[in-house]
Amino acid sequence: MQIKLPFDANRPVAAEASIEIDQPLEQVFEFVGRGFFDNYPKWATDLVDFEPLDGKEVFVGAKAKQTRQDGGEEVESVFEIAEYQPLTKLAVQGLTQPYRQSYLLQTEGGHPPTRLTFRFEFLKLEIFMRPFEKLIRCAIEDGAENTVEQIKNLISFKSNTTAQI
Repeated sequence: MQIKLPFDANRPVAAEASIEIDQPLEQVFEFVGRGFFDNYPKWATDLVDFEPLDGKEVFVGAKAKQTRQDGGEEVESVFEIAEYQPLTKLAVQGLTQPYRQSYLLQTEGGHPPTRLTFRFEFLKLEIFMRPFEKLIRCAIEDGAENTVEQIKNLISFKSNTTAQI
């Protein structure tokens, strides 16, 4: 007889946040997409170490190794660029941990503001972690909000600094 659990152990746990950035789509994508390997450590404030493994060019299959501070512990993972659609989407997927991060960009009629949507998913949550799913979801929701705010602040600061020169 198979034991039926009250939850699906393979269901992803996800969070998403969006923000409007008063900059052209091309400029936002330049920072988030094309410049991902240079700029990711700037907005991922919990990074302890980050190393692109295939150079700094962004392409599907390019890999990077990161070490993050998570709850007082350092957690290392390797990820790869899973999707790269210039001006619209960048997605990375964990190779050593089951997660996915997506950055989606869009505008109304091609004019600012640019809407940035960040989505983080734990693709599989260990069964012993399922009772804590709500807490985990709250934590990744906060993380998603912080991520889009941080990216907006960095792009705005960069834009203001460039305009003053």
